[in-house]
Amino acid sequence: MRLDKFLKVSRLIKRRTVAKDISEQGRVLVNGREAKPSASVKVGDELTVQFGQKLVTVKVERLAESTKKEEASSLYTLVKEEPIAKDNGIDW
Repeated sequence: MRLDKFLKVSRLIKRRTVAKDISEQGRVLVNGREAKPSASVKVGDELTVQFGQKLVTVKVERLAESTKKEEASSLYTLVKEEPIAKDNGIDW
């Protein structure tokens, strides 16, 4: 499944166009590597997304073409959520 579609279906990001834009800005990592919107996402992959001043890391648990709002969070497991510090070693 495409990265931008997974971000939208899982409701980590509300719109696919926004997911595409964020990926193009280099604010999404798949397994520690910067990923384009068309990057392939598989079960077991770890995604790190920069939302403003925080980093959210999730593990992909399953893929689905569409989900209901209540079921969207079952597509991933939250690994960690942390504020972005100036000295965290990640160059965003």
